[in-house]
Amino acid sequence: MTHLSLCFEVHQPLRLRRDFFWSGDPMRGADSLDQFYLDEPENRRIFERVATKCYRPANQVVLESIRRFVEADRPFKVAYSLSGIFLEQCQRTAPDVVKSFQDLVETGFVELLEQTYYHSLCSLYPEGDEFREQVRMHRELIWDLFAVRPTVFENTELLYDDRIASLVEGMGYRGIFAEGVLANPNYVYQPLGRDISLLLRNFQLTDDVGFRFSSRDWKEHPLTADKYASWLGGTPGQVINLFMDYETFGEHQWEDTGIFEFLRHLPAEVMKKPNLRFALPAELAALPRSGVLAVSHTRSWADLERDTSCWLGNELQQACYLYHWRLQRPAAEAGAQMQRIWRTLGLSDHLYYMFTRGGGPGMVHSYFSPYGNPYDASITYFSVLSDLHHRLKVELPMADHPFRLAGGMEVWSAAGMAQALAKIDLDALEDYMEKQDLARWAGTSLHQPGIEAELNGLSIRKGERLRQSVIRIFRGFGKPAKAARKREKRVRLK
Repeated sequence: MTHLSLCFEVHQPLRLRRDFFWSGDPMRGADSLDQFYLDEPENRRIFERVATKCYRPANQVVLESIRRFVEADRPFKVAYSLSGIFLEQCQRTAPDVVKSFQDLVETGFVELLEQTYYHSLCSLYPEGDEFREQVRMHRELIWDLFAVRPTVFENTELLYDDRIASLVEGMGYRGIFAEGVLANPNYVYQPLGRDISLLLRNFQLTDDVGFRFSSRDWKEHPLTADKYASWLGGTPGQVINLFMDYETFGEHQWEDTGIFEFLRHLPAEVMKKPNLRFALPAELAALPRSGVLAVSHTRSWADLERDTSCWLGNELQQACYLYHWRLQRPAAEAGAQMQRIWRTLGLSDHLYYMFTRGGGPGMVHSYFSPYGNPYDASITYFSVLSDLHHRLKVELPMADHPFRLAGGMEVWSAAGMAQALAKIDLDALEDYMEKQDLARWAGTSLHQPGIEAELNGLSIRKGERLRQSVIRIFRGFGKPAKAARKREKRVRLK
């Protein structure tokens, strides 16, 4: 018996204002940075359009099929990977869509997969803290809305390598999806040195629906449900993992192509094949593993290269990626609101729009981009990052250069230092004080001679009392800029 897994990635980006740079808005006053940076009317318009064309009708077709075969010995089952950003937009713009997904989950034949809340590239960051936090945020949202705990992970656009597998296994997941270029996709594997099931997408059979379905130049056009089921039934192996954008139905492939009729008839045609049964990813993760795979080079399902070049393939993308990544710690130190905005700017879509290669992949990128060309996309994104950077420097205030603590953590502000000092080893703190490293950084990079003077004047040099004294000094200067300037003036007058 071959286990057929039908999975859908569901995500909608948040687009930036196309006129942000050209209107001269950067560094101006703003009551709400969300509205200042984002093209909210356009985001609402597109979300409602896709909800009408895809989410509502597709969910109805899937629900009807589940109910039709609920008593069958091989019932119809599907899985969804819903990004946190998608669910946020649902709650704001189309709460009925959330309800329709809840109805699907309540049938017991729908599995929800885990992913990063912001559909981001944070799995590529050198340290795994941000990745784990975004996964935690997603897990909590899924619990709040659906009361389920996902056990199988689908990273953004199937980004995968050995390091990512290690992070995901460490968070307790039993399975993870990857692109089928790694090996024969019709078997369950195990990452090297890890006890987690590796499920590979059959990209050939998936793309027959996702990309080629409506192509009249394709020799197999038109693709009917019975023809496709015969291909599935004739595919040897342990599993068949079909994983595609949910927007395939109604948005990428319009209703008049027959895509909904295809989806409606597919379950019955599959059940005519005695060697096929629908299965959920959690069921596949429990199957025997057929081999071990080592993957050092990061792969994805994106474009022909199926790697990270979709987001990081040119200098514009790399510069913006690094700029955004370097603002991670300052944004976290500035508080929850700034951190949320920074994370929203980390959606993988922002870099996707800067793709500069031509050919078929270039046409796909251009189709999804709200900008006229990748250069306008990069100008807009970089100017928004610069604006955020400026506001962080004012809000914190932010040092010229970070203080690098033992272990590699960077600190950019007095508030951030106060937080970090509560966690570091006392021996390290005593060493910093003995060498006057903290005082020198505060005076020369943070431009806070008041902190420098207080640190150098401390009589306590050892132990927990030293920690608390140093924290109090930094915490006093880690208040809003106006209060910090008053404190600075008072210290200078002493």
